[in-house]
Amino acid sequence: MPESESILKVLCVDDNRDTADSLAVLLQIAGFEAIACYDGVSALEAAAKFHPDVCVLDLNMPGMNGDELGRRVRAGEGNADTTLVALTGLPEDEARERTAAAGFDLHLTKPVDPERLANTVIDIVILRAPSPSSRSSTRIVWPAARSTA
Repeated sequence: MPESESILKVLCVDDNRDTADSLAVLLQIAGFEAIACYDGVSALEAAAKFHPDVCVLDLNMPGMNGDELGRRVRAGEGNADTTLVALTGLPEDEARERTAAAGFDLHLTKPVDPERLANTVIDIVILRAPSPSSRSSTRIVWPAARSTA
């Protein structure tokens, strides 16, 4: 795979702009094509055009929460197989109930380790792939300077 070709398309949605932007940048550094949105309406518009492989969604957002956003993204044309990852500060039990009811594939607790997020995103998509691919052995390895910061 050419170095300039992205591994996966990821939509990062959080009403905290710093969080959404940081997640998108970290995932771009890891080789993903990632974009950030800050609310449910703009995220739905982006998902309709971008057709993300993965959506990393904050659950507690004003207007449209991450639960509803995840359901609506998957209902959109071309997004039925989008992997949904909740990123939340909610207590574990509450987050598990909400994410299971909304059809999320996984939830992670804030703050999330960037290497863990990148590897989790790619692992989920690989597991959902209909057939093995050359990406099955891909792991994101962050430079030592980043992992100690």
